Amino acid sequence: MNVCVIGTGYVGLVTGVVFASLGNDVICVDKLDRKIENLKKGIMPIYEPGLEEFVERNVAEERLDFTTDLADAVGRSEVVFIAVGTPPQEDGSTDLSMVGEVAREIAEALTHDTLIVNKSTVPVGTGDYVRRIVEKHRRAGIPFDVVSNPEFLREGSAIKDTLEPDRIVIGANSKDSAMKLLELYAPLERPMIITDVESAELIKYASNAFLAVKITFANAMANICDAAGANIADVTKGMGLDSRIGPAFLNAGIGYGGSCFPKDTRSLIATADSLGYDFKLLKSTVETNADQPVRFVAKMRDVLGGLKGKNIGVLGLAFKGNTDDLRDSKAVEVIQTLLAEGAHVIAYDPVAVENARAILPDVTFAKGAYEVAAGADALAVVTEWNEFKQINFARIATILRGKVVFDGKNLYNPKQVRRHGLDYYGVGRGTRVNNGDYGDH
Repeated sequence: MNVCVIGTGYVGLVTGVVFASLGNDVICVDKLDRKIENLKKGIMPIYEPGLEEFVERNVAEERLDFTTDLADAVGRSEVVFIAVGTPPQEDGSTDLSMVGEVAREIAEALTHDTLIVNKSTVPVGTGDYVRRIVEKHRRAGIPFDVVSNPEFLREGSAIKDTLEPDRIVIGANSKDSAMKLLELYAPLERPMIITDVESAELIKYASNAFLAVKITFANAMANICDAAGANIADVTKGMGLDSRIGPAFLNAGIGYGGSCFPKDTRSLIATADSLGYDFKLLKSTVETNADQPVRFVAKMRDVLGGLKGKNIGVLGLAFKGNTDDLRDSKAVEVIQTLLAEGAHVIAYDPVAVENARAILPDVTFAKGAYEVAAGADALAVVTEWNEFKQINFARIATILRGKVVFDGKNLYNPKQVRRHGLDYYGVGRGTRVNNGDYGDH
């Protein structure tokens, strides 16, 4: 099948690469000349494990190409995916200006019956919005349809998530359009659900919002564990063994971040408000999540007797491991707060340092974890890279001046860290914030 994907960010580039890997002829479109030139040279705009190899192989086998010529790409395609950015606006609602602009360009380029697919994360009603734009700007009589096909990939495992999705959601008001997408996805042999367009649009937001609530509930319980002297790891293990709950997304930490959960929760709140529903549960989730890095820094401040003049080593910059994405990174928030309170920060991340230099000019960047720890008054771990899970704490104990480890991702066994003469403070691992009596389990 001839496929066009407009947008070469995480969603668009991975989508295009996977469809090419399934044997389709795919052309990816972006308006940025430099980006397309780099992609043609094999230079990726993002860090994603396995992506560069997939692009290189499919380009070599002439199934994947890149262009800035949207009209030509649309004219050669049966299915056109819209995968452009949908950033949040000040009030939390979604900015659909790029979706609208691309819809108009697609309409003007249509020469034959074309299936237009909203792949970007968009609020309910966007399918109708795109349809109206295309109807207004297309040449008379050229048939088309608009369907919703939300993505569920995770940064750091995007290729695997696209090749092996839990489910494929197709929102279509036409059987023929649904069958067209079913045919495209058939080689994956994964569960598929066909709904109306509006339901498909809401499934993505509902899924991300629910996961955000689940993460935040675990964090709220961790805060109670800190006050009560309990261990959140035991609490969530006990919860997760209940088949109705499950263990996924119950890891306590400094809060969720990234390009999806913060944006999508706020967008769903804005959508609910526009429809006359006060989504109090989700609003509380957003507020609680915003408080998590604040509580983490407060714990550091209390333990260290203030932060001014302290040298703090920080492991992690990206919002999660296996990505260089800093969008809504709680690690960055922690660092910015430490700097604002007069601390000196030296930080390391396996891939996100270059992205961080522009937004954290006052940070000293190291080349490794042990350089971060050398001479520091405390070590704070704020991103769950596998590299950090294997730290040699016997070595850390010899170079970390302050002998204090703050584990913002609960990566370590507290007893094993303490065995080396280090003080350990995790999230919900028995640290009594309320009365200043600090312990750990």
